[in-house]
Amino acid sequence: MYLTRKHLSRRAVLKSMGATVALPFLEAMVPSRTARAATGSAGAPRFIAIEMVHGSAGSTQFGIRKNMWSPAATGRGFDLTPTSLASLEPYREYLTIVSNTDCQNAEAFSAPEIGADHFRSAAVFLTQAHPRQTQGSDVYAGTSLDQIYAQRFGQDSPIPSMQLCIENVDQAGGCSYNYSCVYTDSISWASPTQPLPMIRDPRAVFDQLFGVGATPEMRSTRRRSACGASSSGWWRAKTMRAHRREPDAGRGRA
Repeated sequence: MYLTRKHLSRRAVLKSMGATVALPFLEAMVPSRTARAATGSAGAPRFIAIEMVHGSAGSTQFGIRKNMWSPAATGRGFDLTPTSLASLEPYREYLTIVSNTDCQNAEAFSAPEIGADHFRSAAVFLTQAHPRQTQGSDVYAGTSLDQIYAQRFGQDSPIPSMQLCIENVDQAGGCSYNYSCVYTDSISWASPTQPLPMIRDPRAVFDQLFGVGATPEMRSTRRRSACGASSSGWWRAKTMRAHRREPDAGRGRA
């Protein structure tokens, strides 16, 4: 058989079919002599960063001594039982815990900055840069880790990154300690001078992911279809579990 570097797409297969089917991964869909990891079928890497604004119980000196947030042992043999990460035990083979990190750049470097450590910490979280003290538009921090990742891995996605929050972040202008409100309202910075706005409204997130629609009717239909797809997937999974064959009660090992 003569092999070329051409590949067969799912769309090409479906064009000539009269039924709608979900195709599994087929070898013919990958260019020959090409590693699967180098194709789209390998899946795109994802990065999620979550900031807990007021910290956690395990991040205090007492929590560090009691290993409430991170295990005492290093290496692969760590014990998650006494920590807040105990629920991640089933995924320990995929888990890397980085301990002894700090937010030193949120500390005051000069007398006028004293007292604003907590205020600066959001801007420092992913940038590890010391924010410039200003209430004007000349803000300056650093490019955040999530945006460095998005610039490297997110360019093949329609939405390279999304910034979400659960608290009100509609402040403007100057805030406490002679700092711009943007320093505490965003953890993502596309560049040292470009903070990215956070989205709090779930509907705005939905519209950004699935599209807005040109008319109220189109928007309503789009939302119903997306929600229907989610609920039907849940129903199918539930039905499969309900119909899964149970082992025969009288069958045992001889």
